Amino acid sequence: MERILVSACLLGRPVRYDGSAKPVGDEVVARWRGEGRVVVFCPEVSGGLPVPRAAAEIVGGDGDDVLDGVARVLTEGGEDVSRHFVRGARLALEAARGAGARVALLKESSPSCGSLRVYDGRFAGARVPGHGVTTALLRRAGVRVFSEDQVSEAAACLRALEGSGASR
Repeated sequence: MERILVSACLLGRPVRYDGSAKPVGDEVVARWRGEGRVVVFCPEVSGGLPVPRAAAEIVGGDGDDVLDGVARVLTEGGEDVSRHFVRGARLALEAARGAGARVALLKESSPSCGSLRVYDGRFAGARVPGHGVTTALLRRAGVRVFSEDQVSEAAACLRALEGSGASR
């Protein structure tokens, strides 16, 4: 049975920067939980950031650029928290590998977990195409990453992996 790494905030855990959760109320996710497929993870908390914490955005690129040392993750006050995001991404990859998860369902727009878009680094609420630090590292390792708006695509990916009999 395929496992799936899921952002803790999507499962109702209050780990977001403002101390909230963003639970996804999808019956497919509930079924995955019931089947024991879900690996719950918050890269920002695992990377050493507190709850609540200052909002952060990627400045100068996206998650790949942070991993490559070209961009940084900064708070609105200018504190560089990149090391926490990179550490959290590494721990997320470790958790995925440890569980054999080749698919992830992560929180869209997050500087860690965004898979289609992230905030633009100006703290004005604008989003741009791109992905977060954890998403970048997971993808580099071959993990398929989906947002909470792509549950059906993630489910199809899991089915395809199980149907293919592809070894890990």
